[in-house]
Amino acid sequence: MNKDDSRGLLGRFFDFFVQLGLGEAFLRVGTGILSLVLIGVVITAIRTNTTRAEGGGEAEARLVVPTVEAAGGASVPQPVADVFDGVPRLAQERTIIPSRPRQEIIKYTVLEGDTIFGIAEKFGLKPETILWGNYYVLLDNPHSLQPGQVLNILPVDGTYHEWQQGEGLNAVARYYGVKPEDIINYPANHLDAAKVGDYSNPNIAPGTWLIVPGGKRDFISWSAPLGVTRENPALARVLGDGACGPVSGGAVGYGSFIWPSNKHYLSGFDFSPSTNHWGIDIAGNEGEAVYATDAGVVVYAGWNNYGYGNMIMVDHGRGFQSLYAHLSALNVICGQSVGQGDVIGAIGTTGRSSGPHLHFEIRASSSFVNPWDVLPAP
Repeated sequence: MNKDDSRGLLGRFFDFFVQLGLGEAFLRVGTGILSLVLIGVVITAIRTNTTRAEGGGEAEARLVVPTVEAAGGASVPQPVADVFDGVPRLAQERTIIPSRPRQEIIKYTVLEGDTIFGIAEKFGLKPETILWGNYYVLLDNPHSLQPGQVLNILPVDGTYHEWQQGEGLNAVARYYGVKPEDIINYPANHLDAAKVGDYSNPNIAPGTWLIVPGGKRDFISWSAPLGVTRENPALARVLGDGACGPVSGGAVGYGSFIWPSNKHYLSGFDFSPSTNHWGIDIAGNEGEAVYATDAGVVVYAGWNNYGYGNMIMVDHGRGFQSLYAHLSALNVICGQSVGQGDVIGAIGTTGRSSGPHLHFEIRASSSFVNPWDVLPAP
């Protein structure tokens, strides 16, 4: 059958359906059949290509890595760098960034929410190093930390010493528990042993600041002194106007302690001798009640000049005293006897305080007591 005969046959077939009134239906059915045939052709082509790729057909491109002959006649793959003419880009698990110990002091500006512990951790130092490196700013008092202060960050744990006229290297080193050579040889101090000369009268200009690596010293106390009892409250006169006179008699405690506030968790510093913080900062809202932790006599009630703000001390007898600081209100006066659980003041934020809380201490006659060791479980 030639081309014209095929067209004539299709034409007569179409005319037949038109005479029956089915011409439009014939076109729709024909178009649908043609679409299905085309879809089938595409699917078949895709499957064929996929099968070739998986089976390694002849059309697959292959990378042939040449080999080189090693000792003993064995063949080993030739390095990629030798195969391609260019610089290959090799994958590495991680990038190693060289680092070296810091030698010089850097300056750090305190941010809102910073603590002595947080700053120390940020620079890999001990908390006491932050205090020892910034005495004139912090006065050995962690509560002195305020946003905007600029701190010295030592490169190593130790102390920072301002050289004074008439000092000797042996005495300074002994005070901090190190050797004179530890100070002289530390690179950041920029000292030359030959120029320093005699250790007893060294050639070091007064006012020179020196890093003492590994150095330690006692904290300069900003806290209330130990031993403020009803018989001898005058020890607290150095603290401010709240000092009381001697008291005869009065209530004596039970030797057991209750929580001095409604909340029983921290909001600030914990008991930490390493940062010169001898109490716990208990959470509380401004104006919440503060309770006497045990019965006793008030031996201090008023303003404290060293950062405690409004402060109360109670002597419980039996060798114990308690201290309550940053108060917004005082409900007791000097010499007053109080019972365990009596309301003696209100939580506040007076003195050096970053927000409302109760700074609470318990003391023995000659030592500080960790409140966690004597308070009931929270």
